[in-house]
Amino acid sequence: MWLAVRGSTEDLATGPVDRAFLLLSVPMVLEMVMESVFALVDVVFVSRLGADAIATVGLTESVLTLYQTLPLGLAIGATALIARRVGQKDTERAGRTAVQALGLGLALSIPLGILGAVFARPILLALGAAPGVLEHGVPYARLMLASFPLIMLLFLISAVLRGAGDATTSMRALWLANTVNIVLAPLFIFGLGPVPAMGVLGAAVATTVGRATGVAYQLHRLLKGNGRLELRARHLCVEGDTLRSLLKLSGGATLQYLLTMSSWLVLMRIMATFGSAALAGYTLAMRVLLFAQQPSWGLSHAAGTLVGQSLGAGDTDRAERAAWRASFYTLGFLAVVAVGFLAFADPLIHALTPDPEVGLHATRCLRIVSCSLALYAFVTVLPHAFNGAGDTTTPTLTNLVFSWGLQLPLAWFLAIPMGWGPSGAFASIAITYGALGLASAALFRRGQWKLRHV
Repeated sequence: MWLAVRGSTEDLATGPVDRAFLLLSVPMVLEMVMESVFALVDVVFVSRLGADAIATVGLTESVLTLYQTLPLGLAIGATALIARRVGQKDTERAGRTAVQALGLGLALSIPLGILGAVFARPILLALGAAPGVLEHGVPYARLMLASFPLIMLLFLISAVLRGAGDATTSMRALWLANTVNIVLAPLFIFGLGPVPAMGVLGAAVATTVGRATGVAYQLHRLLKGNGRLELRARHLCVEGDTLRSLLKLSGGATLQYLLTMSSWLVLMRIMATFGSAALAGYTLAMRVLLFAQQPSWGLSHAAGTLVGQSLGAGDTDRAERAAWRASFYTLGFLAVVAVGFLAFADPLIHALTPDPEVGLHATRCLRIVSCSLALYAFVTVLPHAFNGAGDTTTPTLTNLVFSWGLQLPLAWFLAIPMGWGPSGAFASIAITYGALGLASAALFRRGQWKLRHV
């Protein structure tokens, strides 16, 4: 355990799966936990400012979630390619691939950050923001969307390091970034001494400074070299073949996430029709759920890296064992989480918000979604295994079918025609979790992903 946290230069493409999985998953789990702290810290402090402030964070994060499909997609392509190169013991090509990924990410994220900042108000209006939400939301959204290049770098550098098998540096960067955020958030939100109270805008300032700190540390470590991957001046060139491979993998992965994230954006729009309290309750509950799920995302990233490196080393059986091992570990973890939420939803939510109406919606959401949370293990892990193998098509198609073909029509039908209100939308999430989990397991078992070449 300590070796995993401290960092190891062992070859993870061969040898016992359990040891490799431990060395990768422990720092990745800790990294994912700290990633979710960004969102949770903001909403906990902002909840003291009222339902409109919480709704502001929720609407802006829904837009950022849509933006984040791009770094998530690029991260998948970068991880898959670098993991294969490292598995093939070709560290020179791995370094050149990392440079292509980072350059492409910056070229795409800077214009998007500028556009988001300029059009923050119409974006929030399109999502149904109430006048009180707009008052808080426009400055907050402008800063958060303008900082998108930092988010891109944070995601991509982490993906590069994970693909190389160095999860420890990514973990440390997120711990550093979150420490800065946790210290600065209450200071900027509520003010202290000469520091003026900025309200909800202060949360955006603290988050942006924290992310910038994390990126600075990542770049320092990447340029310094870590025994697995290092960037040098000779890597600073444009490689058409590498870019084409990266775009091919990342395009499918970006579409995959775009389908999922945009469906959550539409779901947020449905929730907005029931008022700020329902929207705030949904936002709070989903933040808690996402926070609890972060360890499982760490396990899934470990599985994706091991699948890619094992296939690079020519061992398809080891790749499959790694994916199933991660899936069942995650299932056990999420089952425990679900039982905890079902039993303790009331005191947990009431500790996070003093508003009884917001708390009521949040508690219902937490309990309903928890009913199928265990099966979400397959949704979490197996798409990363597909992606790590270079098969971005299968998870993209399943996301299309289940996010847009099942979840959104069901959410609308249960919430409005059936008259269930917000609880109908919550139920659609639970049903989709279960159905998508079972479908992902069945498709992975077919084994077509083993035939992919990147």
